[in-house]
Amino acid sequence: MDATQVRGKTVVVTGAASGIGRALALRFLADGAHVIGADLNETGLNDIAAQGATTIKVDVTRDEDVRRMIALAIDKTGRVDVLFNNAGLGGSKRIEKITDDTFERFVQVHLFGAFYGLRAALPIMRAQGHGRVINTLSRRAAERLPGSSPYASAKAGLFTLTQVAAAEVAGTDILINGMIPGPTQSGMMTGAHLQTPDAVYPGALWLATLPAGGPSGRVFWNCQEYNLFADSPVT
Repeated sequence: MDATQVRGKTVVVTGAASGIGRALALRFLADGAHVIGADLNETGLNDIAAQGATTIKVDVTRDEDVRRMIALAIDKTGRVDVLFNNAGLGGSKRIEKITDDTFERFVQVHLFGAFYGLRAALPIMRAQGHGRVINTLSRRAAERLPGSSPYASAKAGLFTLTQVAAAEVAGTDILINGMIPGPTQSGMMTGAHLQTPDAVYPGALWLATLPAGGPSGRVFWNCQEYNLFADSPVT
């Protein structure tokens, strides 16, 4: 992987105020990219803004917010080279204990957020003749883990969205893939046994800099293809 390939590129990262999103935003910045960081957490956004990112408060469940995010990227740099649909939330609760709107919120953030991002960014990428989209996926989508129905369902939907979107841009230099970060320290997961968010960057950089004709509509973990529903352990 050649980090210089992102120098001067415009990279849009959702969920950029903390965890994996923050680590990716800062690493892309360090490698010379123009980073547009989006999140609801203004304190976290202020931190990455102080380090050079252009930031915007965005609720990815609102189409108008996502469109403003993409418009900001165009206004500041004239391009959207990479869209990283990373915003997410976690939690575990069995179906009969899930309160009103909780399931819907997971789907809105993970699935609708990525859909809105794709819908806003793809016309830009088509016009400029280039683009890379990375959707944060999870092995949880294929696991039968009690308590995970909102998260797993949303991620399974995002997997399908990734495949369909890739098919729709086939024949162009727009590549759309899913990335599994693996168990990572964040607001969603804690523990000394987990990798740091920085450990996710090599895989993200690799997907962001795939050459023309590279893989699309597929899922990767540590730069290796992962067959989500065949490789995930079933519990």
